[in-house]
Amino acid sequence: MRYAQGGGLTGERRAFREKLRMGGGRAVRPCDENSVIAHDLRVSVRSVQRWRRVWSQNGPRALASKGPASLPLLSDELFAVLERELAKGPVAHGWPDQTWTLSRIKTLIGRRFHKSYTVQGVAALLKRHGWSCQVPARRALERDEAAVAGWVKETWPSVEEPWRRSTPGSSSRTKPDPR
Repeated sequence: MRYAQGGGLTGERRAFREKLRMGGGRAVRPCDENSVIAHDLRVSVRSVQRWRRVWSQNGPRALASKGPASLPLLSDELFAVLERELAKGPVAHGWPDQTWTLSRIKTLIGRRFHKSYTVQGVAALLKRHGWSCQVPARRALERDEAAVAGWVKETWPSVEEPWRRSTPGSSSRTKPDPR
């Protein structure tokens, strides 16, 4: 997917981009160089070159947006089926616990619909349909506070790296201070 933050442009942004293309394609003044136009519109010189070439060959209609580059792999009907499968839970699909992860959903889509998504593509697909990352609102009932406290006191200090001394020395990790 091209836009990682949300799955494409809003109508307002599409109209803005269309206006840029139309303005960059025609030569307002024949003496303007592509770099000047690109700087004024805050786009790349290559885009201005491409817009001018298309404009000169086919006119202004050639610069109109042709819509998204590709259709989504899962249609709205298939996404509704995916939601029903997700509602069954991960255990129903063979995983040992009740946690949906993006990689598990990716695997489920591959098994159920024979479509290949990336993990980022699954995240964008879910976000586009109103899903969000969730964190449990409360601690698990099975949590053993005594075991957690014991681990923090006994095991964690041996795993954690010791603090560096606050003595003068070199700030470089690769070059120790001179003796």
